[in-house]
Amino acid sequence: MNLLNFSESFPDEESCKLKYKEYRDKAGVKCSKCGSTDHYWKRDKWQYECKKCKTRTTLRSGTIMHGSQMPFRYWFIAIHLLTSTKKSFSAKEIQRQVGHKRYQPIWEMMHKLRIAMGKRDNKYELSGQIELDEGFFSTITADDEKDKPLKRGRGSQRKTKVLVMAESVEIKGSLKKNGKPRKVRYIKMKVIEDLESETITTVVKENISSNAKLDTDDSTSYVELKNIVKEHNPKVLTKDKVGTALPWVHLAISNSKRVLLDMYHGIKPEYLQNYLDEFCYNFNRRYFGEALFERLLTVAVSDKNSFRYNIG
Repeated sequence: MNLLNFSESFPDEESCKLKYKEYRDKAGVKCSKCGSTDHYWKRDKWQYECKKCKTRTTLRSGTIMHGSQMPFRYWFIAIHLLTSTKKSFSAKEIQRQVGHKRYQPIWEMMHKLRIAMGKRDNKYELSGQIELDEGFFSTITADDEKDKPLKRGRGSQRKTKVLVMAESVEIKGSLKKNGKPRKVRYIKMKVIEDLESETITTVVKENISSNAKLDTDDSTSYVELKNIVKEHNPKVLTKDKVGTALPWVHLAISNSKRVLLDMYHGIKPEYLQNYLDEFCYNFNRRYFGEALFERLLTVAVSDKNSFRYNIG
């Protein structure tokens, strides 16, 4: 949905509320008291009323907007901006666009949307041929680490470890312009505490099908993967060969780093996963076009727990 279409479709608060109700009706409303899914709509109150016990449910209740005082149109603008471009938008920029006085509510709104994106992608497993490797993302040093000597390399306090997975399929016919024999389909990026074999194995179990064929380097972190996937192909790779042997993983790493560096001056480690979830969500739906706005709106009305996240 381009900017002109968005402005025409949602010119005011009323139009946004009506559209949100339309999607809420499709998702269904469950009574918090008796569990019934049959409700009347109280137009004068903008609430649902349970036909069984008469308990009322607000339009926001049980959705991503639960407890939020932000106008519906702010949420719609944020959803539009997050899904209308390949790059992200900072909370500061959203605040400027909507003209809101306070930064914190906008920041929380953006993170709730990113968390919802991550939850939706967590419902799916990667399968088939998969590349796997770790990336190291620059983050702000935690307060309790600032006085300690700065480590170099993988153990640096300024680097957060991320396990990156990319599913690809073979290209039939002539190769693409980039010369790669396979094309990427879906990716996952998961922040991890360490590179221990047990940690890596747990993440792979949660995100990759047991029928997958896995390509990695020969790191000792991957020694147990052969036991949980159909086929594991570790390769001895020098630094200059990694990008060629695992092209899609490293393209995902470089592109996501570029997006984050372009938009944010510094990211705390505890929030990096949210930004990566946004990147993966949009990448995995890169061919959805204008339908991406409606997909995220569907996620917003059906996500019941994002508001419980402690954003701090």
